[in-house]
Amino acid sequence: MKRFFDLVISSLGLLLVSPIFVLIFFSVFIILGKPIFFIQKRSGYKKNGFYLIKFRTMLENKKDSTVDDEIRLTKFGSFLRSYSLDELPALFNVLKGDMSLVGPRPLLYEYLELYDDFQIKRHEVKPGITGWAQINGRNNITWQEKFDLDLWYVENNNFLLDLKILFKTILLVLFKSGISQKGHVTSKKFEGN
Repeated sequence: MKRFFDLVISSLGLLLVSPIFVLIFFSVFIILGKPIFFIQKRSGYKKNGFYLIKFRTMLENKKDSTVDDEIRLTKFGSFLRSYSLDELPALFNVLKGDMSLVGPRPLLYEYLELYDDFQIKRHEVKPGITGWAQINGRNNITWQEKFDLDLWYVENNNFLLDLKILFKTILLVLFKSGISQKGHVTSKKFEGN
């Protein structure tokens, strides 16, 4: 049932937001240039890797890897992030089956080797565009709190809970709540326990 729900809602979502999608596509091209999409390897269900798709929000950084993300993030990119509009292409990941609408957020693939036996259980369900941790603090909570919330979801997920998470996500996006951790563009890097 969850897969059917994901397919129906992501298809309808893409159809409804298609004018916004096209507008952002061309805006990214005009303001930031190519590439339009930010594609990054993330860890998914059963620890399988997949490539998450987002709209690009930062200036390209081909020469100096020490340049801080905060400097590279543009005002336009910050606007996209504040309303989670950069996440719209991830609906294609849902259609493809790499992700669900609701589940633990897919983290960097390189983090896999840093998880303990408890944290790795977050991969027992598909990652989501939004999740229990996102509606309970998003990037304003510690890594341990995120993992605790993710694991609570893994153990308690059901259809009604998913509906609650989706509804609350819409409210949080409208009020631009918990977008970034203090002193970071999103949240600080996970370095293990």
